Amino acid sequence: MDIETAGLADIVRTHAMQRPDAAAIVYEGRTTTYGRLDAAANRVGNGLIAEGIAPQTRVAHLDKSSDLFFELLFGVAKAGAVMVSVNWRLAAPEVLHIVNDAAAEILFVGEEYFPLVEKIRSDLKTVRKVVAIGGRHPAWEAFETWRDRQASEDPRLPARPQDTAIQFYTSGTTGLPKGAELTNANFAWMFPLWTRSWLMAPGVPNLVCLPMFHIGGAGWGIAGLFAGATNFVVREFVPAQVLDIIQRERLQVMLLVPAMILFLVQAPQIRETDLSSLRLIVYGAAPIPADLLKQAMDIFKCGFQQVYGLTETTGAITLLPPHDHDPADATRLLSCGYAQDGVELRIVGDDGADLPAGQVGEIAVRSPQVMGGYWKLPDATKKAIRGDWFMTGDAGYLDPKGYLFIYDRVKDMIVSGGENIYPAEVESALFGHPAVADVAVIGVPDERWGEAVKAVVVKKPGAEISAGELINWARERIAGYKLPKSVDFIDALPRNPTGKILKRELRLPYWAGKTRQVN
Repeated sequence: MDIETAGLADIVRTHAMQRPDAAAIVYEGRTTTYGRLDAAANRVGNGLIAEGIAPQTRVAHLDKSSDLFFELLFGVAKAGAVMVSVNWRLAAPEVLHIVNDAAAEILFVGEEYFPLVEKIRSDLKTVRKVVAIGGRHPAWEAFETWRDRQASEDPRLPARPQDTAIQFYTSGTTGLPKGAELTNANFAWMFPLWTRSWLMAPGVPNLVCLPMFHIGGAGWGIAGLFAGATNFVVREFVPAQVLDIIQRERLQVMLLVPAMILFLVQAPQIRETDLSSLRLIVYGAAPIPADLLKQAMDIFKCGFQQVYGLTETTGAITLLPPHDHDPADATRLLSCGYAQDGVELRIVGDDGADLPAGQVGEIAVRSPQVMGGYWKLPDATKKAIRGDWFMTGDAGYLDPKGYLFIYDRVKDMIVSGGENIYPAEVESALFGHPAVADVAVIGVPDERWGEAVKAVVVKKPGAEISAGELINWARERIAGYKLPKSVDFIDALPRNPTGKILKRELRLPYWAGKTRQVN
């Protein structure tokens, strides 16, 4: 496959020609071969074209993981359109904003989310058609029915390297998610490099367990398909089920976030599960406590490989390989590794100048993996991509050997269970309560999730409000995983002379004694 010209659709085209009967996806006992996946994608692509979906038009998906997601993804690619997989954990107003912002013209929605879409259907400005996945709806055509009545030949639309393939929405410091446009060229560059590092190859049993609205979910699944692996897709992460699949299907590789590793280590049946087939566990999306990593290495007895990256970099840009996972080297275990082929890293100060080894600054990256830009946000794109360099918003340093260490965040982002949460979104939800005079949201250490959301609130004079009431207020406005786990009430928030809240000062008591300001 020519990495300069290939689009996502070429992944299934190539394997369908070379190994059509090989298993591509296994989902809840249902096996889809590469030949069948390609054929289904043809029908989806033709269906979208028949519906009037023009190249680069956005098509939205709202459902948990399944084999049908990949049929839709590659069908969207064959139509030259753009996949927008919506976070199913979001509240109705958040889903509405994303679908409208993307100007999606067709929405594919799973049965579990029928009530949510019914609630917002009249406010979906650009959606012309809703298709039901996995269930029957009185007003919306079923996905399988819609798919199977389409033509079967490959549309064969050209795929340009600069065309957007997938648009992932990331939380923003303004409180509104931004659409990161990942191009055909981004994916084409990344996969040949990373599938080798991830030990993926034809027929290798691979677990796909992160959600599809996450680069770690969709990206990992696409990488497995690029490599010709047999990809076991789970609807959502349930530790007991994952351990059963590992043992039963003799899984060899998987990508997890640290919270998932913790849940597996704590599962009652972990010591009785045969884990001997595992060769590699890749982990990332959040820093991992060194003690948890050592415990997991002792239990799983396979290679561990840390990666660091962002949605905007099409995922992983650094690698800490298995040979660097020496339990005796506590310092190296805190690193997220070195830059991979085609990736350049800089540490820059407030003035934009490079900083020497060991000095903390903002991490900047230059790589063919950096996104095309933020959808319809030219100013945000210019702020994030300066020349050829993407400013990550993460603070860290490089050691003399080029290993990257994450220290803090330039932005206020909280990472809880591998999910990015921006305080501005939570603050906006809480600030509307009539009893709230001022509010700041910070991340505090949490043994289970890495970080937990804490709200620090100033009440209006004479107002009375409990933590539980505030959290319930926010529950109607934002996704459950973004809700504060705790609320502290204080008389006034610390601010600098220009009025900016001093969040570092608020965070200080909770992070005292920590070697780094992320967990």
